[in-house]
Amino acid sequence: MNGIAVAPSDLIAAGPHHHGGLWMTFSEWIPDVAPPSHPVDARRLGRALRELHDALRTFDGDLGDLRALRTDIKRLHGLLQPTDGVAADAITSLRARLDALDAVVFESSLPSQALHGDVSLSNFFHTPQRRVWNDFEDTFRGPVQWDLASFVVSLRACGADSHFTDRMLDSYGWDSEQELAPFIAAQNVYYEIWRFYDSQRRRPDYLQPERR
Repeated sequence: MNGIAVAPSDLIAAGPHHHGGLWMTFSEWIPDVAPPSHPVDARRLGRALRELHDALRTFDGDLGDLRALRTDIKRLHGLLQPTDGVAADAITSLRARLDALDAVVFESSLPSQALHGDVSLSNFFHTPQRRVWNDFEDTFRGPVQWDLASFVVSLRACGADSHFTDRMLDSYGWDSEQELAPFIAAQNVYYEIWRFYDSQRRRPDYLQPERR
C-alpha cells in the first residue's frame, strides 16, 4: 500500500503460522520506530488515516465483517467470570450494552470497505523516513466509522481534547464526532470486555474454559 502500511516480511513466509497454541505473522523490520506517546498533530493524523482508507478501499479479498466481530466479542464476553473485582451484575451489564448496539452498529447498512480494525496512536509508527501503520491482525470489512471511532477513543486516552479530535476528523474529511457516537460506545464496551478478560486470564488461578 505505497509504503503507508507495514509490509509482509521478505525474509520468511509471512504466515499466518500456528505455533505453541498461538497464531503469528511476520512483517518487515522497520528501524528507528518511535510510536508517539501523545498526539501532537491532529491534521497530520487525520490525513494519515484518510490515506490508509483510500488505499484499503480497493482491496476486494475475503475479510470478516461486523457480524463476525460481534460474534468474537460475545464469545469473549462468555469467558468472563465473576471475581472480587468484577461482579456478575457488571458482566451482565456489559452484555446488555453490547446487545443494545446490534442494530445501529453491528447490523448497520452503512457502506463498507476494508478497515484497519484497531486504529490507535500506538499502531501509527514514526521513523525518520516515513510514517507507517502497523498491526493489521484485526482487519475486517465495515463502515469507516469503526476506525474513526477507534482513533477518537485512542486519542482521548492519550490526552486529546475535543478540539484536537475535531481537527483530526476535519482533516480526514469527516463532519461531526456526534455521528460516531454509537461506534464509540461499541469501542468502549469492547475495550471493557477485553480489559476484564485480560485481567482475568493473568490470574494464576485462572482456568481457560475448554474449547467446544
